[in-house]
Amino acid sequence: MKYVNYFIFVLILVIYSCYTNEEETFNGTLRFEIDHHVQGMPIEVDNMIYTNAAGNPYEISEIQWFISDVSLVDAEGQIHILSNSDWIHYIDTDLPETHFWTIMDGVRPGEYEMIRFIFGIKGEKNAPMMFTDPPESNMIWPYFMGGDEGGYHYMKLNGFWIDKESQRSPFNFHIGVGQMYDENARITGFVQNWFEVELPLSSFKMPAGGNVMARIVMNVENWFKGPNNYDHDVFGGSIMANQEAMGQIKANGRDVFSAVIK
Repeated sequence: MKYVNYFIFVLILVIYSCYTNEEETFNGTLRFEIDHHVQGMPIEVDNMIYTNAAGNPYEISEIQWFISDVSLVDAEGQIHILSNSDWIHYIDTDLPETHFWTIMDGVRPGEYEMIRFIFGIKGEKNAPMMFTDPPESNMIWPYFMGGDEGGYHYMKLNGFWIDKESQRSPFNFHIGVGQMYDENARITGFVQNWFEVELPLSSFKMPAGGNVMARIVMNVENWFKGPNNYDHDVFGGSIMANQEAMGQIKANGRDVFSAVIK
C-alpha cells in the first residue's frame, strides 16, 4: 500500500511540475529602457544650454535615481504587482548599463492599460544600510534627516546655473525624505516625498511567451515647471533640508515621465 501512495505522490509532483513549467513558459518578459531628455532631445551634460521655466540658465552634470515597485493595470482595472524579487533599480546617466532593467517576474499574457511605478523608495522599504556597495550605497541619505524610513536619496540631479549675480553656481537638486522643524530649527518629524507614477500611453498586449520593451523617458525640464516654476535663485544650491523645495519637486514630478512601447 505504501508503494501505491508513493506512486500517487510522485505523480502529483510530476503533474504540478509540468503545470508550473507550462505557466512559466507562457509568461512574457517586460524590459525597460530608460532615457533622459530635455525638450524632446537626449540630454547633453556639462553644457550651459538650457533655461528653466523660472528663467534660470542651467546645465546638468549627472542624474542618479531609483525606480521601484512596478505594477501593471489590466484591461479590467486589476492591479498586478511585479518585481517582488527584484523590486528596485538604480539609474545613473554616467553608467549606461543601468539604463536597462529586465523585470525578473514573468508577465501573464493579456492586455494591460497602464504601467505604474514608484519614483524613489516607499518609506517602509527605504531602510538605512540597505545597500552596501556603490553605486547604490553612494545614494545614502543622512540618518538624522530621514530616520528609519529615509535611508537613501530618491534622486540626485546635479549641475550648475547662472545665478542672479551672473555667477556659475553649483546646485544639488536632491530629493528624499523631508523634515519638519520647530522654531529652534530642531527636527520634529519627517515627510515622505516618494510618489507613484502612472505612465501615460503605456498600454500594451503581452503575447504568450513574448517580450515587450517599454522605453521610459525622464523629461528633465518638467522637474522645474507646472504646477511650480522652480527657481534656483530662490532655493539656492542645496535643498536636502528644505521641504518646501522638495515639495515643489514632488508636485512637478508627476508630469516628468513618459513612455513608448516597442
